[in-house]
Amino acid sequence: MFRVLEDETTKTAIYAELRRSIIMGHCRPGERFNVESIAQQYSTSVTPVRDALQMLSQDGLVTIKPRSGYFVAQTTLKQLRDMLDLRHVIEVAATERAAERITPAEIAEMRAVHAGYTGDDDISYDRYTEENRRFHILLAKASGNAELTQLMGRLHDRLARFMVMRHGGRNQVETHNRLLDALEAHDADRAREAILDDIERSHDSILEKVLRDEAESWQVG
Repeated sequence: MFRVLEDETTKTAIYAELRRSIIMGHCRPGERFNVESIAQQYSTSVTPVRDALQMLSQDGLVTIKPRSGYFVAQTTLKQLRDMLDLRHVIEVAATERAAERITPAEIAEMRAVHAGYTGDDDISYDRYTEENRRFHILLAKASGNAELTQLMGRLHDRLARFMVMRHGGRNQVETHNRLLDALEAHDADRAREAILDDIERSHDSILEKVLRDEAESWQVG
């Protein structure tokens, strides 16, 4: 029993660290993970490493190739644009529904998500990314649609490494508070305007960054 619990703890630690490395861009698209090397780093067997990589594949961050191994997932330009389009659809839908039914408790929970701007270092952006993901999942949850909530989480997992590119940490709280003010007033039109502004700004900056600086390494051409 102790060994099982130990493996679970190690798997969680490996998952968190590899996820952070992928999102921050330290592990590049197409890069192969050396399972044995990671296991040695954590003084563990290969089982927790493989389990962690399997979890990352479910997040859309790792690709598993039979008889070849585990690789950082690569994204084409069409896939990225499709994900951004999907975000537009589900974020607007979630916002419009949430504006009708969101509760004071849900507003308070969403306002408590952010710990504030602390700089542009990796540790801060790791936190901003997780806070952004949680905020948008709570938005979807406030819509009352459980399937929409799950889809929102999966989509933000896949978009996380692109969201980091835009370096929007300084403005994230301000943008989200504008949306929350509209939701708290149950003003669907103002809430829709706020979420569309957030979406359009982030989409434009992501595509500009990818096409200008990252096309070759992300294989988006």
